[in-house]
Amino acid sequence: MAARPMASGTISFGLVSIPCKLFTTADNTRAVRFNYLSKDGSRLRQQYIRASDGEIVAREDRIQGYEFAKGQYVTFSDEELKALNVVATNSIDIDEFIPLAEVERIYIERVYYLGPDKGASRSYHLLRAALDKTKRAALARYAARGKSYLVLIRPMGEGLVMEQLKHSDELRKQDEVPLDTCDVNEAELELAIQIIEQRANEAFEPENYRDEVRERVLELIQQKVDGQDISVAPEEQTEAKIIDLMEALRQSVGDRKPAKRARPAKSAETSRSTAKQQSSG
Repeated sequence: MAARPMASGTISFGLVSIPCKLFTTADNTRAVRFNYLSKDGSRLRQQYIRASDGEIVAREDRIQGYEFAKGQYVTFSDEELKALNVVATNSIDIDEFIPLAEVERIYIERVYYLGPDKGASRSYHLLRAALDKTKRAALARYAARGKSYLVLIRPMGEGLVMEQLKHSDELRKQDEVPLDTCDVNEAELELAIQIIEQRANEAFEPENYRDEVRERVLELIQQKVDGQDISVAPEEQTEAKIIDLMEALRQSVGDRKPAKRARPAKSAETSRSTAKQQSSG
């Protein structure tokens, strides 16, 4: 089934304009979600309660405000809030082309697929090929949904992706994190490198791994659907042990078992489907 676009935009640089469509990269339909219910099984709905007296506040009586000092707010009407928003032009304006390798992954917040809109295939694939050839990415500004975003457009396979980036002032600096630096022992370093080389893979193969926690949750949910009780296993108390780093490294080098991979197995969804068919039959 072809993916449905979530938005549209126009990439522009110089006099070149490339109409495109944005697609989500994540499939959120696979997430396991729980709803809040009352004990009689009725769905619950959220309401806003006034902190001063505990009264419920209707939607038409709500306004928004900004806390400029402790406990002090400046309030805004709907019209004033609209004035604060950026005009959504859906234009993706490229400012510069930078080496792709220079972009630290810590800046990446969300990723979207970009596809060419009608009549834009030629210019779309030209940009992709040029970025791929130069090993560069396009740094651009994107105004949508009342906000302005810093984005990076880069080639991926035969297409383009757009990465929404954090601004530099949204990130903590690494020097705020206490690292307790120390010298690295050369013998320990050699053993650590051996462990890495033993488990090295020259390709990124995420399909070899699966969400085991999600599968276990779905299995337990199916047990409840089938009328079975589920219980929580007692947590094992782990003892804090002081280990000899060199000895731990030596034992790890001797352990040549490959990294854990996903094994072919019947998925939880398949199990649920089979159970439903059996119960209906």
